Amino acid sequence: MVGRKLADSGIAFDLALCSTAVRTRETWKLAVHEMPERPKTVYEERLYEASLGELIALVDETPDDVTNLLVIGHNPGMHALADALSGSGEGDARSRMARGGFPTAAFAVVEFSGPWKTVEHGVGRLTEYWTPND
Repeated sequence: MVGRKLADSGIAFDLALCSTAVRTRETWKLAVHEMPERPKTVYEERLYEASLGELIALVDETPDDVTNLLVIGHNPGMHALADALSGSGEGDARSRMARGGFPTAAFAVVEFSGPWKTVEHGVGRLTEYWTPND
């Protein structure tokens, strides 16, 4: 379901960072088959139990030739990352994310301008938030 929803978003992901945990690898394996183009996938051990600071540091390491990054990780880190980076949001996306948390297979789309190494608290705009319950 999440793979179809990501495909429907129209975002062409250049790179997917996926935790090495079994459940995230299994989820990604199912989701990526729904996408029109498979992004390069890097399995990243540092995503497992990563703190907010560690997650931002990983995003900051993204190569400049990557336009759209997908991060497949774990809570509470993923919710904290989406929340921290979203200085603003479209419609009620921020309030829905605050109320709904970040259940398994949820995703948030946060847009930024500038190089990846400048990504920090509040620089992004939450343009989409989706959960399997939507």
